[in-house]
Amino acid sequence: MRRLLNTLYVTTEGAWIRKDGANIVVEVEGTERGRLPVHMLESLVCLGRMMVSPQLLGYCAEQGICVSFLSPNGRFLARMEGPVSGNVLLRREQYRRSDESSRCAALVRNLLTGKVHNQRAVIGRALRDHGTSLAPEVRAALEQVRKGLRRIIIRLREEASLEVLRGLEGDAARAYFGVYGHLMRVDLGEHAFNGRNRRPPRDPVNALLSFLYTLLTHDCRSALETVGLDPAVGFLHRDRPGRPSLALDLVEELRPVVADRLALTLLNRKQLTRRDFIFLDNGAVLLEEGARKTLLSAYQERKREMVQHLFFEEQAPLGLFPLLQAQLLARHLRGDLDAYPPCLWR
Repeated sequence: MRRLLNTLYVTTEGAWIRKDGANIVVEVEGTERGRLPVHMLESLVCLGRMMVSPQLLGYCAEQGICVSFLSPNGRFLARMEGPVSGNVLLRREQYRRSDESSRCAALVRNLLTGKVHNQRAVIGRALRDHGTSLAPEVRAALEQVRKGLRRIIIRLREEASLEVLRGLEGDAARAYFGVYGHLMRVDLGEHAFNGRNRRPPRDPVNALLSFLYTLLTHDCRSALETVGLDPAVGFLHRDRPGRPSLALDLVEELRPVVADRLALTLLNRKQLTRRDFIFLDNGAVLLEEGARKTLLSAYQERKREMVQHLFFEEQAPLGLFPLLQAQLLARHLRGDLDAYPPCLWR
């Protein structure tokens, strides 16, 4: 199993990032703030306005380290990488499968089964851990949605239409996010979570989720490129210029486990509070710089947690799950596996 490498996140505005031998050096106003050997890194992510030396960009490309640029609130801007890896025959099969509705639906069915199962597991974990402290009406609402998601899983297994599968995914998302706010044990007052919204997020929880989904998409895109798949051509998400559709497909089954659970942890443990968010006049809500650093540290820590992977029947760092699922997808497209095994969390 591949060693879990790190992602270096640079968040300080005006930082200068350069190469020194086989090290990445981060300077702020002429003072060195950090130094990290390149061999320990898989990717470099720059959040905000900063400069990267041409020598470092070239060296990262040679070493297979992708460099991504995000806005301060986590919106993807650009990405620099070296030569595209992978087997052209694998990508040709990916393109053929994406164009064949019936074969595409079979893959999407398993992917969505993983996503809805994991959404159901998030609710189930909350009921197990805090069920006795929940108000009866809240517990009843959570139980009802949990049962409803179970019924959707059964329907997913029986459905052959790609459009109906997408509709069932939407039904599951509405039900899940309809009760997601009940999983929080903190009072955000007028800024409480009342459903998913974005572009821009209009409450602290959505700001947190959007930021985490961006980070997870970055990891999934890197994993797909590592195994030789094209992140732009997906099965659940339709093709759109500039959109990493296959990476977004992979994110769907992982985000309840990686992002949704982490957002709950950060808020419920009060590692992030209302004071860590910026409320703009246009209704948008952004993370403060200090809050972004807290989130990034917690995200890296979450990726180091050991979790049982049911298909491989062994424990692995959660940060390796995007790569493991990308490998399983590639094996399925090559014909080594009859079906794509989704990531299922207990």
